[in-house]
This record gives sequence, structure tokens and C-alpha cells, in this order.
Amino acid sequence: MTKINYLLILSLFILMALPFTLQAQELRGRVLNAQTQQPLRGVTVSVDGKAFTLSGETGYFEAELTSVNAPVILSYIGFKTDTVYWSEGYDGSVIEVLLQPKGAVLQEVQVQGYETNRPLLQTAGAISLIEREVITRFDESSLVRAVNTVPGVRMEERAPASYRLSIRGSSLRSPYGIRNVKVYYDGIPFTEANGTTALNLLDAGNIGRMEILKGPTASIYGAGTGGTVLLEPRRAAPGEASLEVGATFGSYGFQRQTATASIGAENSSILVQYTRQTYDGYRQQSAIDRDVLLISSQFTPTDKRTISANLIYSNLYYELPGGLTQEQYAQDPRQARGGQFGSVAQNASLDLEGINVGLKQEYRFSEDFRNTTSVYGLHKFKDNPFNTDYERNANQEFGGRTSFVLDASLGSIATAFTLGGEFQRGFEVARTYDNNGGTTGNLRTDDEVVSKAGFLFAQAEFELPSDIIATAALSLNDTRYEITRLQQVASGNYIYKRDFEAVLSPRVALLKQLTDKISIHASVSSGFSPPTEEEILTSDGQLNEALEAEKGTNYEVGVRGFMLADKLSFDVVGFYFNLNETIVSRQDVSSVAVFRNVGSTDQKGLETSIGYTLLDEPTQPLSLLKVWGSYTYSHFRFKEYQQNETDYSGNDLTGVAPHAATAGIDLTTRFGLYFNLTANYVDEIPLNDENTVYADSYLVAGARLGLKRQLGAHFGLEVFGGVDNLTDEKYSLGNDLNAFGGRYFQAAPDRNYYTGLSLKYTL
Repeated sequence: MTKINYLLILSLFILMALPFTLQAQELRGRVLNAQTQQPLRGVTVSVDGKAFTLSGETGYFEAELTSVNAPVILSYIGFKTDTVYWSEGYDGSVIEVLLQPKGAVLQEVQVQGYETNRPLLQTAGAISLIEREVITRFDESSLVRAVNTVPGVRMEERAPASYRLSIRGSSLRSPYGIRNVKVYYDGIPFTEANGTTALNLLDAGNIGRMEILKGPTASIYGAGTGGTVLLEPRRAAPGEASLEVGATFGSYGFQRQTATASIGAENSSILVQYTRQTYDGYRQQSAIDRDVLLISSQFTPTDKRTISANLIYSNLYYELPGGLTQEQYAQDPRQARGGQFGSVAQNASLDLEGINVGLKQEYRFSEDFRNTTSVYGLHKFKDNPFNTDYERNANQEFGGRTSFVLDASLGSIATAFTLGGEFQRGFEVARTYDNNGGTTGNLRTDDEVVSKAGFLFAQAEFELPSDIIATAALSLNDTRYEITRLQQVASGNYIYKRDFEAVLSPRVALLKQLTDKISIHASVSSGFSPPTEEEILTSDGQLNEALEAEKGTNYEVGVRGFMLADKLSFDVVGFYFNLNETIVSRQDVSSVAVFRNVGSTDQKGLETSIGYTLLDEPTQPLSLLKVWGSYTYSHFRFKEYQQNETDYSGNDLTGVAPHAATAGIDLTTRFGLYFNLTANYVDEIPLNDENTVYADSYLVAGARLGLKRQLGAHFGLEVFGGVDNLTDEKYSLGNDLNAFGGRYFQAAPDRNYYTGLSLKYTL
């Protein structure tokens, strides 16, 4: 055979083998957010229009190349679909693909609020979103700084892990803890039947996203005049299998360690996370020690059924430094409350251990009819030596929630009907003792408390002509307490029952989408908020039998959207809230909080948030520069308030700043370097109903600088450092309102620093 024939045969063989070679060749790529340069997980990657794979946690994917120049399509919700062509000279190396976020961000963001599951632009109501990126711009020691970035909401810490959450002034009745705000975790009640919420049992790393619904939302979420917080757990994304460890160290002995393992497939995911946090404290008697274990899972065994299960175990200990007078605060803000019943002498602290297990199923009977049902159980033990007494409580609780949704049509009008209910039952054994230097003394009271709370709700949504969405909702709420006193030295035994009569709470809302980028909305809602068990049975064992439920009506109107070539986003809401039978708290001579109804309050406010993207050039060294801010104006007054011979009508509402604002700058480079700067201003705050003492206004700032890099195909590294209270401001965070003896002030830390790193391995 001639040389030419050999060459001809060899050429034919190569040409015949080429398609098979290409068919077996693997594409290797990595998908990044073009604005932030961060990996995108869950991106659908298809070749020739056929779905092949999803990108993993680090953005990597592999797919099979079927032909020369085959179109590879990458699509992801909230981002512009991109098509890439791999040339025949592709050598198998990893190629980065940058996906551009869609300008219509508000159109793409889905919210759960009011169980509508609509884009934010199509949701009629004042809703603020706190994404995971906002939580991680701080050191994750608490949620306070992340929550305070949104308007109309204020979160405080009287001591590390001693949270107080106020939505439109609702902390008026919360000397400690969270009340008058309903909290859900993965759609399962986290607020207990007795009306309290132990949010400090969660670590900031357990939360994937927060939705905050402001004002009365009783139509869907039961009794409440403050608002509702919907927490989404961290989950593993489809295609993700990773191990991650991290550590943060900071001033005043702050340490935080985390370990996370996650595995995600197309129809299942499981995430296990353990977090340990310790802190010596800025003030005397303000240390914290907390361990949290989260198991978060979700399964889709069939096309019709999705099941999620969550377990949260927490063991929390933190100390209580106590409030300071103005003179003590000025002299030494780091000192704890002193004296015979001082915080150090009495070991004022709280030891809280709890486990919460929740199970939820969504079942789709058809494309138009579905049901979501959840059940949960919790067990909690509290050991609480206080300055003047010692409490020991054990609580067991179970409950559930179910809702049915039917998508239908009334002629040409698309309609969604929602019908459901929720029930909770808690049993608590509560004992109080004398506090003898941090140990239990003589028994004062021994109580058994049964709390029952439930409601039925119905809602209808109508998609009317001219891009108008109308919503009508109604709920029927009922709360009952039964307190059995087994022992009390002074008054003897008794049984006390309190049933707050069922109340109908309606909500009506309208939304008009002016364009595909701007919408306006208006709503009227009624709220009903019965006292919590702690407000009826105070810590000194006294019964507050005269306390009535708060009732109020809220009117609001708002506009949200984006403009200027999608660089500017905005959300503005104005509201008027008239609250009757307002509950306020006051401390007695033994520092025990007592509660009473004081007539009515008049609350007018304006809440705004805005963001502007100055630079978005993913191919340039400086790839993103963005500024954002929020502002809250609160004109809150006591409308009718008479205490003995003194009339407080017209006074400023206690604990509410007239003006509050937060602003931030975000900078990202293509190399992975990022910088976040956040500043928070709070106006002076009235600390008593008489308006004779105010906390000074303050401006604090914090900054974080970090670097995120991918080290090969499997390892991801982040190193960071930051500073809080950059201005070294002296301020009080978590003031004790109406405190006896003028002990109003709870000093916040001065300038402090932190640094840390995290290492992630993708299997």
C-alpha cells in the first residue's frame, strides 16, 4: 500500500472518530455572578437545549459536549440567560461564565408574605427582606445589626443574646424578650403558645433569609399588632456536596466556630450545622456561651409531595449586667448593676436549653389545588437567677398549621382562595424562689400554666383588569390561659382561667402595577394582640387579672420599583396606626416588670429604602460599587393616657426614636476582594412615659474587608476582618423603659474588632 493510501485511510479514520471523540468530551466550567464575582449554585446547564446538570455550591459544573460548537445554555432565576459556544479547540480546562443579574430584581424576588408567594412587586404590604448577604456583612455574633438595616424595625440587646425586637414601636410592652411579634421558621410557628419568642435559641448562621411583615397581619398569621417575621433555614442546594469550617475571633474574648456539612441532589437536600460561640463581655456580668445544632432537610419523593424536616438544639447561657442610672452610665459604662441585689452578687443570668423539631409537607393534588401542613414540638428548660428572685421553668409544647390553596377563575378573573388554621398548646411548670447569692432559697410560688392559642383564616386574591390585584382576608383568633397555683406562702392555692374572646381580624389590600418596574399598593388591616403569659403572671408571682388585649387598625399606602436604567431601586411606605388598650410596662420597687392598659396611641410613620448601583463592570478590576440606605420617621404619641392624677396624653411614645437611618457602601473586585461599610443613626429616645429622660442620639459605623478565592476545583477560602462602632460612640442599646430608680441604660460595646476565615471543600 502506498504512503498516500496510508495517509488517506488515517485521515478517514480520524474524521470518522472525531464525532465520537467530541461526544465523549467533558465540558468543565464555573458560573459566577457578574456583579459580585461569587459562585452561583443551582444554575441549569444544557447542551443543544437538553438539560444535563446543575452547577454546584462553588459554581462548578460538568456536561458532555455532543458536537462542535454546540450551544451551551445557562439559565438561573433572577439572571439573564446566557449561551456559550465551546470551540473545537477546547482543551478541557475550566472556563468561567459570568451571568448578569436581571435589572428587574424586584420582579424576580419571590416572597412568602401573606402566603401569596408572589414577586415582591406584586405583593401589597410593607415587607422588608434580609438576605443571607446582609447577615454575613457583619460578624454573625447576633442578628441585631443586620435587622437594623431595614426601615421600621429596631432590634436591641440588653445583654449579649438578650434580644428585643420592635416593629413600629411594638417593644413598648417588651421589657425583655420578644412579644407582640409572630415568628415562623420554615413556615412552622416559632413563637410559643404563651406569646413569647426565644429567638436567641437560633444562631445567625441558621438563617438563610428573613422576611419582615410590618403592622397587623392577623388575617394569615393570627393574633398580633406588631408584625410577623418569616425565617427561612439554611439549606443545601441541588448538586451541592460540601464540608465547611470557619472561625471568628474578636475583642473582649469573642470566639465563634462553625462546622457545616451539606448534601443536595435534584430531589433531596440535607444540611447539618454546629455553631459554638463564647464571649467574655464588654461589661461586667455579660458573658455568653452558646451551642447550636441545626439539621435542615428537604425531600421531594414524588412530583406531588415535598417534605421538609428541621431540628434545632440549643444550649445557651448568658449573664445579665443590669441597668445603670445616668450617673453610673456616665462614670463607667462597663460596670454592672451594684449593691446588695447587684447583678454580680446575685449572679443574674439565664441558662436556657431547648430542642425544637418541625415537620412540614406540601402536597399538590393538582396544578390548581395544594395543601401545606406542618407540625412541631418543643421542650425548653430555663434557669434564671435574677436580682430579686430566682425562676426555674420547664416548658413542653406542640402545635400545627395547615392551609389549602385553590387557584381558580371567576370568568376572566384569575383567583386564588386560601383557607386554613393553626393551633398551639403549651404546658409550663413555673417556680420562683428567693435568690440567695445566685442559689435557690425558699420557694415563693409553684405554678402550672396551660396556654392555648389558635385561629382560623381565609383569604381570596383577585387579578383584576388593568394589572390590579385585590386581596380580602379574615381570621378568627382565640387565646386561653389556665394557671394552677400549687403553692404560695401568702395567698394559698387557686386556679385562674382567662379566655380572651375570639376576635375577627380583617385585611383588605389593593395593588396596581403601573409598569413592569413600578407598583403602588394600599391596605387596611385590623390587629388583635392578647397579653402574653408573662404579662399576666409576672415574675414575682402576682396575677394581672385586669389586663386586656390590644386592638388596633392600620392604614398604609406604598410604592416600590426601580428606574434610571434599573440602577435605582426604591420602596416607600406611609402608614397610620391607631392602637387601643395599649399595653405598657413599668418596673416596681423590686425591679419586677408590671403591665397595664393605658388607653390608646396614635402612630404615624414613613419608611423608605433605596439602593443605587454606581458601577457594574464585571470585566474590570473594580467590578461593583453600590450605595444603599433606609430611613424611618416615627411620629408616635400617646393619644389617651391617664395615670392616677397625671395625664400623659400627647407625650412621645416611650422607646421610639423619631428618626432612624442606615446607609451602606458595597465594593467588589474581580479578584475576589470585597469591602462593606455600614453606618446607623438613631435619634434620641424617650425612656419613660413622662418624657423626662431621653437616651442621646448616636451614630455608629462598622466596616468589613475580606477576600474570597477559589483554590482549584474543590476548595474555597474566605478571610476577613472588621470593626464595629468605628466611631467609638458611647451609646445605650436595649434601654430599660420606665425603669425603677432611673436604671434605664444598658451600655453597648465601644470600638471593637474581629477577624476570621472559612474553608470550604466541595466533594
